[in-house]
Amino acid sequence: MANDTRAGDMARGRRRAAVLGAALGGCALVAASTTPATAHSSDNRHGHGLTYAALGDSYTSAPLVPTQVDANCARSDRNYPSLVAADQRVATFKDVSCSGATTNEMWKAQGTNGPQLDAVGRDTDLVSVQIGGNDVGFGSIIGTCARLVAQDPAGNPCERFYNASGYDQLALTVAQTAPKIDRVLRAVRDRAPHARILLVGYPDLLPDDGSGCFPSVPFARQDFPYLRDTEKRLNLMLRLVAAWNRVEYVDTYGPTAGHDMCKAPADRWIEPLQPASPAAPAHPNAKGEAAMAQAVLNRLERHHGRN
Repeated sequence: MANDTRAGDMARGRRRAAVLGAALGGCALVAASTTPATAHSSDNRHGHGLTYAALGDSYTSAPLVPTQVDANCARSDRNYPSLVAADQRVATFKDVSCSGATTNEMWKAQGTNGPQLDAVGRDTDLVSVQIGGNDVGFGSIIGTCARLVAQDPAGNPCERFYNASGYDQLALTVAQTAPKIDRVLRAVRDRAPHARILLVGYPDLLPDDGSGCFPSVPFARQDFPYLRDTEKRLNLMLRLVAAWNRVEYVDTYGPTAGHDMCKAPADRWIEPLQPASPAAPAHPNAKGEAAMAQAVLNRLERHHGRN
């Protein structure tokens, strides 16, 4: 009987992965405007008495944004979960986000940070999750594209590199990450069956119009739209997996558009590879974290049952 159960679980997992992969393969880079509502344990819009757990990677933990409170995870007390918790005045707040985290760190310790899913329990009322960027390889992509720019500054050497095998390796990696996100969300739901769960997307990193800003951001001119589309594909995947799991998706790309790393220091919310404000390269600064917090708060303000 146990073997039959495991076989059934594996078959269901394969079916989920196949459906998600097919959806990603057939969708244009345009996100749907709605996500399904999820059940949550309280209608209290101000969060009093709620237990909130924040899971995620460096876009959540906010490395170098003052004030850093966890050196192991480069976590700031002004990251967006902290701002959300303060605004909602939650009773219990567990922020286990950690720089460098992948979906594996949901189940595995990362330095002094325990498995992130350990912060989620049956009494958890609200969970935010922002993960997937490191599974896709944000850091290595940036490094590769910056290295290749010298080959053809006006062309698209990075796009050619990732398509050298006859297919887009980054598009494939995004599709392969979908089942990992699916597994994370199912694990959160298993541990906190009554919680309101938010899957948070990634903010606008590069100009939405496809323009570039070499040498401030050292990518070739025609690689800017390719990398923009890759991030949009990642966010679309996250939205689709959220919808599949009946989890709420938080769009942070739209609210941060026009404040990407190519903008002037006073206007940008994402720092370039040589930051002018306290933040890690290619990461949100304090304004960016505040903008993501507002996107989460806007989502929380929506009555459940409405989109």
